[in-house]
Amino acid sequence: MTRKPRRNAMSVDVEEWFQVQAFAGVIPRDRWDSFDTRVEASTDRILAQLSGVGAQATFFILGCVADRHPALVRRIAAEGHEIASHGQGHELVHAIGARRFRDDIRRAKRTLEDIAGVAVRGYRAPTFSIGPAITPWAHRVLAEEGYRYSSSVFPVGHDLYGAPDAPRGPHCPDPEGVPELPMTTLRAFGRNLPCAGGGWFRLAPYPLFRAALKRVNAVEDRAGIFYFHPWEIDPGQPRLAAAPARARFRHYARQGSMESRIARLLHDFAWGRVDRVFAGAIGEAEAPAGAAAA
Repeated sequence: MTRKPRRNAMSVDVEEWFQVQAFAGVIPRDRWDSFDTRVEASTDRILAQLSGVGAQATFFILGCVADRHPALVRRIAAEGHEIASHGQGHELVHAIGARRFRDDIRRAKRTLEDIAGVAVRGYRAPTFSIGPAITPWAHRVLAEEGYRYSSSVFPVGHDLYGAPDAPRGPHCPDPEGVPELPMTTLRAFGRNLPCAGGGWFRLAPYPLFRAALKRVNAVEDRAGIFYFHPWEIDPGQPRLAAAPARARFRHYARQGSMESRIARLLHDFAWGRVDRVFAGAIGEAEAPAGAAAA
């Protein structure tokens, strides 16, 4: 009997191209309203791709985007995708502290639920800015504000984010907090290698990424979490010459091929919403087993 393919979780972080952390030093927050919005058209193309293969996903949506595009949020919900929170204003969690974090996630949850008419259970921190060392209070605050899970920790080393010593699988950082569903990594060469999407996915050869995710599914017998952004499939967006070269490279590299790569990924693997793929972990996550936990 042929074994049914393991289903992975597809997720989209819904934000504008000018709201990314890579451009924070050259685009002040108070200038956001001066830029033309592009997120709705790109997200609609993503919805069409998902519909074409009958796949559902989780959309982690910024509250400020939902405020500006309520019809888009309702379309996402109407097509059966999970509505989840990316916070209100794309601020780094470790930078704003526990009190402002609470205000941010409360406002975003209320906004999304009022617009979509569904309960918001999931949260993803902007730029994966949650970690056991820098925000030990975050998962408890999420639980207190009515969330059921976080998908905010990336167990890799990176200059902008990452918690390389965090467990690689679902776990509870705080017994009174929500479970954490970390971004997918592959353990190889004595380190955690990213296997979750974003810039890593755009830059790596597609066959290499596919082989890595297949290994996570087959050898480790676990589901993966993939993520990307609407601006990653929008090569026509403005080029920001004032941004540092590294930031421009990270943001713009291979955007022209991203949509076709997503199409291949949707064809090569089975996909579902985060809350359904990881329903067991959300209901009862394992306790952390220390830095070496798989």
